Amino acid sequence: MSVFPSSEMAVKVFSGLFTVLLEDADFVAKARQDGLSVRLVHTKPDCEIFVSPQGVRVGEEPAGPAAITLKMSCDTAHALWMGRLPVPVAVATGRLRIRGKVAEVLELVPMLRPAFDRYPEIAAAAGIGP
Repeated sequence: MSVFPSSEMAVKVFSGLFTVLLEDADFVAKARQDGLSVRLVHTKPDCEIFVSPQGVRVGEEPAGPAAITLKMSCDTAHALWMGRLPVPVAVATGRLRIRGKVAEVLELVPMLRPAFDRYPEIAAAAGIGP
């Protein structure tokens, strides 16, 4: 059984997480400078989130293609954000599939530090356990 009981819960947690990132001035400045946008496609349960410096959109088609697309199950995303599954292991085992330029992906990971720091608190507030 998935950590997330519904798509609505997954959307609430993951969109909240990326909203936190967009409150980080350094993240927004760097994302604008690099033209960075990320499309997250989560499964089991399904939810899709598009993140750009302009905001977080849920289930909407973006105006243009995302610079990076990340596809994984919600359980994999939860394990990544909790710090229990390193990104390289997720990629190597096929649990995380990435589309986009390698250089952009490598730039993105350090920019996500505030999200990794806040995710356990956001998940706990939504009733999602470790």
